[in-house]
Amino acid sequence: MIKLYTFLAIFLGFLLDFVLGDPQNPFHPIRFIGNMINFGDNIYKRSKIRNPILSFILGVVLTLFVIAISYGTSFFIIKVFYKIHMVLGFILEVILSYFLFAQRALKDESMKVYYALNEGNIELARKNLSFIVGRDTKSLSKNSIIKAAVETVSENLSDGVIAPLFFMLVFGIPFGFLYKAVNTLDSMIGYKNEIYEYFGKFAARLDDILNLFPSRLASLFMILSSWILGFNFKGAINIYKRDRYKHKSPNSAHTESVCAGALNIMLGGDNYYGGILVNKPTIGDNLREADILDIKSANKMMYLTSILVFAFLSLIYFGVLYYV
Repeated sequence: MIKLYTFLAIFLGFLLDFVLGDPQNPFHPIRFIGNMINFGDNIYKRSKIRNPILSFILGVVLTLFVIAISYGTSFFIIKVFYKIHMVLGFILEVILSYFLFAQRALKDESMKVYYALNEGNIELARKNLSFIVGRDTKSLSKNSIIKAAVETVSENLSDGVIAPLFFMLVFGIPFGFLYKAVNTLDSMIGYKNEIYEYFGKFAARLDDILNLFPSRLASLFMILSSWILGFNFKGAINIYKRDRYKHKSPNSAHTESVCAGALNIMLGGDNYYGGILVNKPTIGDNLREADILDIKSANKMMYLTSILVFAFLSLIYFGVLYYV
């Protein structure tokens, strides 16, 4: 169980992200993780190894290496700072936990799409959207742009906010970096294509396992937030029950289905990625056309869900602390 001062550091990091957002700078630890992955990925590509077994083994080696460095470095630095002075260690934990949250970044980036559409600038909306989604955006309609923005907010609620929060509160801040390493590996090499199908398989499956509980926790509290905010509570429940597994990932459609049901819109469906059409099932019912206000609504649910989950996990933490 984490110490009380670590809990307070995580709480302050959570608040800092709400107020300031993600600090974009060359020294961001997630960039460091991404650079490690990119270095290993480039070596693999240059080797032109495509044997399934050997590719899988190399992917396991890269994954374990990145995890070990991410966890070990954060663990070591925290220990050193606490040995120097308690206050320095506490400040470092606040900063490191702050780096791991992404709710403000999700809101800010998705709202750039909203503002562009509100001004009638669909080209700018497509460009802004391209920074936060993997699909091709150059020919997307206004309706598709809105749905894509809503999808990315609802889907990334789990791995951008709830999962880091859960793992930090349960296992400590270094485990939050372990999770982020796995999640970043999955986003960079966890694809089912000719290059990465075997090389990224271990990272992708590990990411699925780590997100099993956080994604379900996020979806349940997102349902509650839909009721508090006055959205379609029954629709959120019904679509969640029906569509939560309509995704190649066992976790991604959980929060997406809640959001689709709460807003009475249809998400998912076919899209182009790198010029290739990828068939995907739809999530939710097409009861109405998506509106730009749905982007704001998705963000409201994302923020409230984050607060509710933090409050819930805090109650459990202090309950355990009291009895222990």
